[in-house]
Amino acid sequence: MKKFLATICAAGLLMTGCGGGNVEKSESVELHVSAAASLTNAMNELAELYAKDNPNVKIIFNFGSSGALQQAIENGGETDLFFSAAQKQMNALDEKGELADGTRKDLLRNEVVLIVPIDSDKNISDFNDAASAKVEKIALGEPKGVPVGQYSEEIFTALNILDAVKAKAVYGSDVRQVLAWTESGEVDCGVVYATDAAISDKVKVICAAPEGSHKPVIYPAAAIKSSKNLDAAKKFLDFTSSDAAKKVFAKYGFN
Repeated sequence: MKKFLATICAAGLLMTGCGGGNVEKSESVELHVSAAASLTNAMNELAELYAKDNPNVKIIFNFGSSGALQQAIENGGETDLFFSAAQKQMNALDEKGELADGTRKDLLRNEVVLIVPIDSDKNISDFNDAASAKVEKIALGEPKGVPVGQYSEEIFTALNILDAVKAKAVYGSDVRQVLAWTESGEVDCGVVYATDAAISDKVKVICAAPEGSHKPVIYPAAAIKSSKNLDAAKKFLDFTSSDAAKKVFAKYGFN
């Protein structure tokens, strides 16, 4: 009889344990996170930090322009969370009922800066120089879907030089492409976020955009209503506002 009971107890260990306590096993969860390209470095570090206390959660990132990510979500692409580099794309999803109720929040702030290759000898000193003979090519984000491109057009419109700048512009599919073209010297200058410039030793910052020349650069975040793992998505979203996450964002220059 004792042998029989021991066998039954051993067989049930994984479910209930032999001592009467429950053994809980966390199910593995995959979170699909769409995030603006400018968040790449910070988000990858956050995912590593999050995994230490949540080893059952695997975060799969899709980085790109906020406009392209917005369209992918609207077209049914699997997404649990969206981190945008501008309000425009988040507003569009909100208006179409794509966001989980009560999850949208303004997470971060950034700045727009003018950069040149580290070895540039063009003597570019401010945004106005983009319209001068000092600049033959300038890299900008594609304004229809790339927020930094939209901010760039606002800046050059405020300076009354947009048409002159557009004649010299090459348009990147996201801010990291603008950064890469400037790093390589394929262009004389580029317009990126301060955080992108900060991760590169191949460019130098000439100046920040003039005060009041563009809308504030605010990064909103939200869970997506169609998420198959909404509770886990909300938990990670909460984590991005924690003190630990704020330190990571600050490390990369976000406010």
